[in-house]
Amino acid sequence: MAGRPKAELVLADDERVELERLARRPKTAQAIALRARIVLRCAEGLDNTVVAKVLGVSKPTVGKWRRRFVERRLDGLLDEPRPGVPRTVTDDRVEEVVRLTLESKPENATHWSTRSMAARVGLSQTTVSRIWRAFQLQPHRTKTFKISEDPYFVEKVRDVVGLYLDPPERALVFCVDEKSQVQALDRSQPLLPLEPGRPERRTHDYFRHGTTSLFAALNVATGEVVGKCHRRHRHQEFLKFLRHLDATVPREEGTEIHLVMDNYATHKTPAVKRWFARHPEYVVHFTPTGASWLNQVERFFAEITTKRIRRSAFRSLPALERAIREYLDAHNESPKPFQWTADADNILRRVASVCERISDSGH
Repeated sequence: MAGRPKAELVLADDERVELERLARRPKTAQAIALRARIVLRCAEGLDNTVVAKVLGVSKPTVGKWRRRFVERRLDGLLDEPRPGVPRTVTDDRVEEVVRLTLESKPENATHWSTRSMAARVGLSQTTVSRIWRAFQLQPHRTKTFKISEDPYFVEKVRDVVGLYLDPPERALVFCVDEKSQVQALDRSQPLLPLEPGRPERRTHDYFRHGTTSLFAALNVATGEVVGKCHRRHRHQEFLKFLRHLDATVPREEGTEIHLVMDNYATHKTPAVKRWFARHPEYVVHFTPTGASWLNQVERFFAEITTKRIRRSAFRSLPALERAIREYLDAHNESPKPFQWTADADNILRRVASVCERISDSGH
């Protein structure tokens, strides 16, 4: 036959087992898996041209890994050491940076920066930054949390989450709350619009033109929102909103309406209790104290704040209320429900893990 002779490739039993494992193991690097498949095909006696066509690679690639395997067996499939400057930061130095970041603070600050840590351990700021990225350490960031102290926390979580994941038949579920004290703010100078290479700019100071409160009820099944703005935030306004909700929501006779609400005093006044007593089709479910994140309408409040209110300028309170009504109308033209995925057991496990971490903190 014409051409250079191919190196003979014969596999031992243990080599075949290892190559098959590398070729089919999901977590194997795809480059190693491909090399293992090339060797296995070559061991079947196939020509390099045939192997290249079957696996979709070039002939030189097949010849390279056939030759490497014959010369060095399984070790030949690994990448050779690449040229470059030898590593200068040892594992002990990396461990020191990680340990200090997690277990200590600088004397004159609440958290480490890359430069203060670099000065502390004698490395460059760039090296510290690379180590932090590798271990996903972000000392400059912080988040908030709150553990509910409600004695019926577990029961209320199971009750509310059960409504989301498995609502009763022939029933409507609404999440009800108020976004209070929404300010009509007008910037002291005109906004500078978005430009290539420059974000939108606005002044840091502003003029206040009053506040309003948005009362809203989110339909968990459809994502539609029934909303109403009131200038004051009392139980009288909450009763007006309940009457508006009752008149707005279409339903068949005998349909139950479940309301998820927080423990705000406005929701528990004698007048409100009498209204619910006169409307037995309404079933109230209270979220645990300090756990308003269980109320899905809070997610809607976050969206309207981000998309319509925060970056706008309102020269009057009616202008703000008009913008809120327009947003509600646009939202209800094509509503999308929020998808609640966490079951009660998952939520309680996560809360329990946080409680374990702070149990000896002295709080």
